[in-house]
Amino acid sequence: MDKLRIFDTTLRDGEQSPGCSMRIDEKIEIARQLEKLNVDVIEAGFAVSSQGDWDSVKAVAETVKNCAVCSLARANAADIDAAAAALSGAARSVIHIFLATSPLHMQYKLKMSPERVLEKIRESVRYARNLAAEVEFSAEDASRTERDFLKKVCETALLAGARTLNMPDTVGYRAPQEMYGLVRFLRENVAGIEHAVISAHNHNDLGMAVANSLAMVSAGARQVECAVNGIGERAGNCALEEVVMAVKTRAAYFGVETRIDTREIYRASSLLASVVGTRIPANKPVVGANAFAHESGIHQHGVLANPETYEIMSPADVGIPENKIVLGKHSGKHAFSEHLKDMGYHVSDGEIAALFVEFKALADKKKYVSDQDIAALLTGGGKARDLAFVLADFQIASQKGAARAEIALLTGGQTKRGASAGDGPIDAAFRAIDAIAGREFELESYDAQSVTGGNDAQGVTSVRLRSDGQTASGRGVSTDVVESAILAYLDAINKI
Repeated sequence: MDKLRIFDTTLRDGEQSPGCSMRIDEKIEIARQLEKLNVDVIEAGFAVSSQGDWDSVKAVAETVKNCAVCSLARANAADIDAAAAALSGAARSVIHIFLATSPLHMQYKLKMSPERVLEKIRESVRYARNLAAEVEFSAEDASRTERDFLKKVCETALLAGARTLNMPDTVGYRAPQEMYGLVRFLRENVAGIEHAVISAHNHNDLGMAVANSLAMVSAGARQVECAVNGIGERAGNCALEEVVMAVKTRAAYFGVETRIDTREIYRASSLLASVVGTRIPANKPVVGANAFAHESGIHQHGVLANPETYEIMSPADVGIPENKIVLGKHSGKHAFSEHLKDMGYHVSDGEIAALFVEFKALADKKKYVSDQDIAALLTGGGKARDLAFVLADFQIASQKGAARAEIALLTGGQTKRGASAGDGPIDAAFRAIDAIAGREFELESYDAQSVTGGNDAQGVTSVRLRSDGQTASGRGVSTDVVESAILAYLDAINKI
């Protein structure tokens, strides 16, 4: 079968999703999981955009060894130099140059003539081709670019040294048949196209990003640019897990295969949700809680008789942990460590020691601890870094319509206390934390769910806060729903 490259842009385009900004240590953690997932290219950031982005690209490039690392760059020397410098430690580097090509963008955004756009493409790709192992060129807004001009754009980029031509549906406007036709046009009309890889990059504004990407694959595209959980600008990107499982499940139809280890998909999805503090919708294809649930009696009977009656893939295919009883409070550190390995997690001795303490605390609260509980511990917020605020203790007094919270936080080597009334225990707790921090945080979103069933289930809370123009997401895990909310709130505050 033909090989389909998976170009992951979670750390670049995905991070542009509102509230999904990540610290450098979080980007490295996600990059390591993407490497386990076996993606072909990790787009680590836009190096010239900020010192933080440059540092992130550099750190990912120096960490990842089994897949290429990419930086985005505009069509100018300064951007390309910044990308090349940040990628200098990569095992294989890719500079991704983009320039808008649609009449709308050229006239109103670039204020450039078509001739000048072609000149800029030629100059920038030629300049970059000796500074990285590969140069990719993206014709921004390609789906709304006039076909004859797009032909000239591709031929110019190819002659200058680009070996991947990305055709984005930048605003998520086109339908699958149109994106299929775009790729067919390029394959039939662009001189030298046989020496290039055509790439798909589709946004999800009309809910067609995955369908458009698969249509382009059917027409001959051999790279898909996507993000874990489909995060990205506006309504998001093509979802990595959906496009990968589509071509695996329907391999005979699409005639392509990826090198993705699909058993790492659920871990990648859960890790990202933890880092950016967003909930995976229950009906999300492939990784949602209901993806393999069967409520209908007819469906249940069929699945028991033969899973293939209603399941076109299994939970094990994507690495979803079974909700089985695995450990209890008498389990030792060695058994815990070995079970982490059996689950596919590779953590250092220092991390295991810290996690074992959390596991024992959880086992004292729950009679049995399941794989899903352990996965929640591994993706909980607020670990392994210096924190401005750490929860020391809290007390809540609540009655209908009113509550009072007393909070103790460790900060700067001291214990600070705060108290506040509120409309319920969680509101009171958040107000008390604001009093200690000395500033108010606007709660933009709040979401709580359980990890498993039962009265002793762990609760997972995700919040998004805003303060002084900064936005951050946080996540907390505890068998106490108030504590999980406090931990999520502190996780977001620490990021800010």
